[in-house]
Amino acid sequence: LSRIGDELYLEPTESGLSLRAVNSSRSGFASFLFAPLFFQLYEPGSAGPDTELFRCKVHMKSFLGIFRSLPSLEKSVGKCLILLKPRASRLVLQLHCKYGVTKTHNLAFQECERLQAVFDTRSCASHLCAPARVLAEAVVHFPLTLAEVTLGTGPGGKISLRNYVEDEAGESCRVRGPLPTSACPPARHPSRLPPPEPSKTMVTELWLAEDEFQSVAVAPGSHITFCLKEFRGLLSFAEASNLPLSIHFDEPGRPVIFTLDDTVLEVHLVLATLSDLESNSQSPSTNGVSRLPAPSDDFADDLESYMAAMETSEGGSERAPSPTFSLRACRPAESKPEEEEE
Repeated sequence: LSRIGDELYLEPTESGLSLRAVNSSRSGFASFLFAPLFFQLYEPGSAGPDTELFRCKVHMKSFLGIFRSLPSLEKSVGKCLILLKPRASRLVLQLHCKYGVTKTHNLAFQECERLQAVFDTRSCASHLCAPARVLAEAVVHFPLTLAEVTLGTGPGGKISLRNYVEDEAGESCRVRGPLPTSACPPARHPSRLPPPEPSKTMVTELWLAEDEFQSVAVAPGSHITFCLKEFRGLLSFAEASNLPLSIHFDEPGRPVIFTLDDTVLEVHLVLATLSDLESNSQSPSTNGVSRLPAPSDDFADDLESYMAAMETSEGGSERAPSPTFSLRACRPAESKPEEEEE
């Protein structure tokens, strides 16, 4: 979760404790739901018939500082108590160590509304499920500085992973407005122009056979491009937990959903994908709540189309909802005739 956002959202529910995070551009969302069976003792608290359970958010670095050096904590700490005190505006974490030593940490929190991405994995056209070890060994071949990776399908049911390389020649054509005439002067002697330099970008592509996956149901010729940093983080957790990873996706520009399921844990990672110029003119699929077309030349990092949340201040007074979090389906703004003429 620390690879996603700088704030950690905690929400105790009847079905378990939910930990969530979202990045600043609203292009990535992650949720970990720990079932009551995960804990030795779990009490979500009490809520009235017309009220919901209390939820809050804390700074990610403050929360991570308590659990530094996990190997030493596993040797010295017997149990951890997480206590939410709404009246004191404190999140209390107690580490009960050996020899009767108790370490108590009081974290200040901010009350907030529920943070939830709106998605439906059943409506996705493509689905993959593979052991985390297979995908982790595949992404090892990509450099750590690589930002995006492309997942695609090939002949014979093969699945490819390829580092995303933006075409330099095509980049000059992807302009948002007319270029000045001085920027592209006409060539007087086309025959004397030097030949174009070959691309110096290294391309790495891996092909995985269909039998490497537990289940494959993908649309022919489909492909998506998403961020690799968040994907690496989820792969590390899935590999350490020995859980299979499921991937649900649609056409480019629609969010990709990674899921992990266990008897005591449920994980969702939702990432924006890069949209194609060809698919920009087409209407998006039904997954999500927005029907607005995705941007054509950048990541569809407007996951506000799929997010719903409204934050409140520490004092509890309401403020305007965040522009990147919509409480309802996004609709095109109705413009006046004079505005359309302008």
